[in-house]
Amino acid sequence: MGGLELTSPAFEAGGRIPEEHGYADANVSPPLTVENVPDGTASLLLIVDDPDAREPAGKVWDHWLLWNIPPDVGELSAGTTPEGAVEGQNDFGETGWGGPNPPDSEHTYRFLLYALDTTLGLDPSATKDDLYDAAEGHLLGKAKLTGTFAP
Repeated sequence: MGGLELTSPAFEAGGRIPEEHGYADANVSPPLTVENVPDGTASLLLIVDDPDAREPAGKVWDHWLLWNIPPDVGELSAGTTPEGAVEGQNDFGETGWGGPNPPDSEHTYRFLLYALDTTLGLDPSATKDDLYDAAEGHLLGKAKLTGTFAP
């Protein structure tokens, strides 16, 4: 699946996400860098979730659903949404970024980036499952970045 890459100048892969990105702090999305977008990509889809929330919350917690990101975005600056992109509702019941907020111990957060050969005609009420269903059959590449956060 292509050489799509997702990194952040704020933290190394597998490293600690800085406090200002936490829900109880400034709650701003971290800066992200997108490289090696496959040819034919019409849009990018970004899902940030916390699989370690299964125990305390009873489910994988969704922190950011962002789709129809322009394929030539290159960088997502901290606290911004690229023009033309659509933000969905996070599991805090808010639209946009909902930063890390583990209730019990250190959690690992996944930043999952997908290159699609289409744009998604979904409105902001779409769930993560809706996004995956709409993206099925349109995947050109994927990348994953992880970071940790502790209370």
